[in-house]
Amino acid sequence: MGISGRNTVEALKKVLEKNKQKYIDRLSELVAIDTHDLGHGIDGGLEKQGQDYMAELFRKMGAEVTLDSMKEEDIEKCFSLYLEGNLGHQQTDRYNVYAQFNGEKPGKTLMFNGHIDVMPADEVEEWTTPPFSPTIRDGKLYGRGTADMKGGLMAATMAVKLLQDAGIPFFGSVKITSVCDEEGGGNGSMQAIMSGQRADGVVVCEGTSDELILAHMGFVFFRVKFAGKACHSGAKQNGVSAIEKAIKVIQALNEKEHEWLLHYKHPLLPAPNLNVGLIHGGTAGSTVAEDCMFEVCVHYLPNQMSHNQVVKEFQEVVERVAKSDAWLEEHLPEVQITQFGGGFEMEEHSFFVDSFKRAYSEARGKAVKVVGSPAGCDSRLWRNIADCPTIQFGPGNLAQCHAVDEWLDLEAYLQSILIYAELILDFCQA
Repeated sequence: MGISGRNTVEALKKVLEKNKQKYIDRLSELVAIDTHDLGHGIDGGLEKQGQDYMAELFRKMGAEVTLDSMKEEDIEKCFSLYLEGNLGHQQTDRYNVYAQFNGEKPGKTLMFNGHIDVMPADEVEEWTTPPFSPTIRDGKLYGRGTADMKGGLMAATMAVKLLQDAGIPFFGSVKITSVCDEEGGGNGSMQAIMSGQRADGVVVCEGTSDELILAHMGFVFFRVKFAGKACHSGAKQNGVSAIEKAIKVIQALNEKEHEWLLHYKHPLLPAPNLNVGLIHGGTAGSTVAEDCMFEVCVHYLPNQMSHNQVVKEFQEVVERVAKSDAWLEEHLPEVQITQFGGGFEMEEHSFFVDSFKRAYSEARGKAVKVVGSPAGCDSRLWRNIADCPTIQFGPGNLAQCHAVDEWLDLEAYLQSILIYAELILDFCQA
């Protein structure tokens, strides 16, 4: 077990209890800083003040700190090489912060990855308390970004602080990458990877409801547009309803989803699925619809399916329906891809996962539950592009992400600090 063990974890628990208010205060200070994205990052983001806070905190803790400005050319390169990248985002005053804490002896490098940006709190009047005025009620810290994911980012930072406060040395080095523009599709982690950030193991600190996530689904967003011919509904035979044409394609896409359901299975993830989440067309009930548009999100399984496969099969469905319809054959539907990201999977039987399981067991006194997630995150980038062993674990849960009255259970936050500290001791020593 090396540095880690029962005596060590008991010592850490005592120091955690003694300093827990300090660790909670650091999180509250960060949540109080409004770091929301503008237009899903397309129009920029307000991360600067939050990143300044993290950089200063890292410096006070003795870290080597690097600021890495967002660069469109790096995102373009990532897109060209790996089919990952959200192009054309406003990058002014947006930068990542990287901290490195060096241990007393050589060892492995462990990275904790978290994003500083949060979703806007546009429904401010619906919040019980202001979204950027962190408030504690019934053991929960309320505020925008508590669960998604300043809690995870600060828990990783305070894990290092816990070891410092306890006077317990560690081997190797610990990196913390505080990235921006994650809510816009993950550009911050792409920037970090293209700038050369790597580690022997990466923990993406998104909330996991006290479970270990080793897989998530890939996703592709489609927009499909149809042209019809408008006329008065009383003379419908003289027009062509774009809505009815769209329905024909939707029905065929539902059949494709059923086909996927029968062919693909995964032990940790649900079946691949296709969701028509938005549809708009026409102008009035008395007018045959001249246009129609619907938007779809396809979630697919990692390693068993690919982005190119999903795009190809989706387009084939649309083309097949079009060829069977005289109007659509002459007025082909327009298919656009609006956003996408790959799937993620980490093999369970690996040194890194085993190390995390030991650390969790030491801290919590039980085995961690291994699961998959239907929602994508930066885990895919560190595993697929950076080729780093990657896991996802952090305080918070998916239900709170982007929600009104977003909250984080403070006990889960403190437990994550302890688990992360144990992981540093266990993993970095070898």
